[in-house]
Amino acid sequence: MTIKINTFTLRVISEKLLFIFLTFLINHFGFTQSISDELPITKLKFINQYVIPFNQSFKETTIGGLSGIDYDKEHDIYYLLSDDRSDINPVRFYTTKIHFSQKGIDTVSFVNVHFLLQPGGEKYQSFKLYPAQAVDPEDIRFNAKTGQLYWANEGERILGGKENILTNPTIQIARPDGSYVNPFPLSQILSMQSTEKGPRRNGTLEGISFSLDFSTFYAALEEPLYEDGPRADVVITDSWIRIFQFDGSGKKNSAQYAYALEPVAYPANPLAEFKVNGVSEILSIGKSQLLTIERSYSTGRLPCTIKVFLADFTHADDIKNVLSLKDHPPQHPVKKQLLLNMDDLGIYIDNVEGVTFGPTLSNGHASLIFVTDDNFQQKQKTQLLLFEIIP
Repeated sequence: MTIKINTFTLRVISEKLLFIFLTFLINHFGFTQSISDELPITKLKFINQYVIPFNQSFKETTIGGLSGIDYDKEHDIYYLLSDDRSDINPVRFYTTKIHFSQKGIDTVSFVNVHFLLQPGGEKYQSFKLYPAQAVDPEDIRFNAKTGQLYWANEGERILGGKENILTNPTIQIARPDGSYVNPFPLSQILSMQSTEKGPRRNGTLEGISFSLDFSTFYAALEEPLYEDGPRADVVITDSWIRIFQFDGSGKKNSAQYAYALEPVAYPANPLAEFKVNGVSEILSIGKSQLLTIERSYSTGRLPCTIKVFLADFTHADDIKNVLSLKDHPPQHPVKKQLLLNMDDLGIYIDNVEGVTFGPTLSNGHASLIFVTDDNFQQKQKTQLLLFEIIP
């Protein structure tokens, strides 16, 4: 039997099929906007938390120290990076499925574990045994365009003892199985020094992020370079960190921006003990806009104070050629707007070190998932915190 279909009928069928296909994408994958669009945010609404049991075992590794999270939407997989420096198990990341109910995060299923490898295919050495050869993994991002993973290594700066250990921070590119691809060239100002110049110990690359269209890559220091200002304190200080902007391939550092840290939230107890405030994570939400996560911790107080800011560098000065922000303070730094102080939630909040976009919610709003690093300490918690983005 021959069926004749005229041009008008074909057009109607095509339009209906396109509508059905787009509806499927929206309902099942949350494609409610183009990845190149900016994501408007006025506030963040807490939905729920999920706590991963302490020292949970998976494929002969110990889950903990989760310091980075990112989402591969196409395969519905979350990447979780452990900051274990090969002291418990080799440097690694996990792939997971996060399952949701109407109440929020319901369960987390660990799918696989992959070890991050060196150029020759070897695993990284233990920091306790070989500190000069170890890495300090702090963040991970998935590039959906290339299918590769980018991860940040904070480096090391230990002076005294038998020898000085000066290991530069790096950003490395890996395949999804953890095998090495190549390093990411960084500015000389990030080289560790034996004098008070360059990065501070544990104050380097904690946060990295791709722009929504993957054309731009960002990296943020946790604390100021020695020449850029003092560490944050409980009083207001001129503590400037740098946010680095690269092209998507990472071959060119196109700009740097100055960002002012908040004071430390609480004094230490005793007063002379350790306290810190710095940027522990960033997430791009549109052109010239990032979410910045400032984490404040003070000895004597177990919870952390976590503040989430909307950082806009549309009109910020490019300070790439400024050698010292202490000597030449920025005239136009990054603008900041507080979106959330997690202290106001009235629940225990641990050491937030990672954030990624979560699923699109039933009301069409986007969501965020934060992860905390328990430092492999039983008194701390590995939390997944789900928030709704209010446009």
